Amino acid sequence: MTGLESSERLYYRDQFRAARYAALANAEGFYEICFALEALGLRLSGTKADLGKYRKPIHDFANSSVVLNHLSSSFPGMFGKFDSLYEQVRVARNDAMHTGVYARHATTAAIELCIGLEEAIMNTPQQPRKLVEDYMVKRPVLLEHWQPVAYARQLMLTHSFSFLPIFQDSWKLLSEVAIARYIQSSESWGKRLAANIKEASQNGLELLPARIVRLKDDVTELLNAETTTESRRLWLVQDDEDRLCGVLSPFELM
Repeated sequence: MTGLESSERLYYRDQFRAARYAALANAEGFYEICFALEALGLRLSGTKADLGKYRKPIHDFANSSVVLNHLSSSFPGMFGKFDSLYEQVRVARNDAMHTGVYARHATTAAIELCIGLEEAIMNTPQQPRKLVEDYMVKRPVLLEHWQPVAYARQLMLTHSFSFLPIFQDSWKLLSEVAIARYIQSSESWGKRLAANIKEASQNGLELLPARIVRLKDDVTELLNAETTTESRRLWLVQDDEDRLCGVLSPFELM
């Protein structure tokens, strides 16, 4: 990504990532991806314009994406080409009737374009990314012990989370498997959903000890330390003052 500082690369990567998550949770999040594209286009072109005018600078940047530039030609049935994906997003961006099946189709194209651009941002061999701080998700969603199980369930179903962090004496992880097992273990479905996390953890809801990592830890070492029997797939990131500053999962490392 010529002309951008390392911190800028991470900034735009985070913008695309957040927009992609928003679009996965709600088709209206499509516009968040458009805003991220426009912000990148403005930075690359140096001129305030629209997605049509930003096509060339973003296309030139996307050339460093293996998926958008190479695999889309070798496997056209699996990966969309930049021009096709970008045009779908551009047209939908200007269409007030962005609803229904059309909205879902446009959102799918936008998410695929996002994934390719995120790869291009991180595909910088001159400045290899190897540390936790390069990949972690900042401002993570946390649970509080007084919140009901139903709220944790809602967060997981809405955002496709597999784990949620909660501090209860120490940092723990609540998994989707634990919630499913907990609410299916009794006929009192409503009562179990209404129980708060602390009460539920004393009555069968399993909380796993969290694995804490640091900003400067090497992600390769983290992955190599994992085993096939390890059930936890979310690391909690603490800064030098032991404050939780992010989370990291294999999704961010792919």
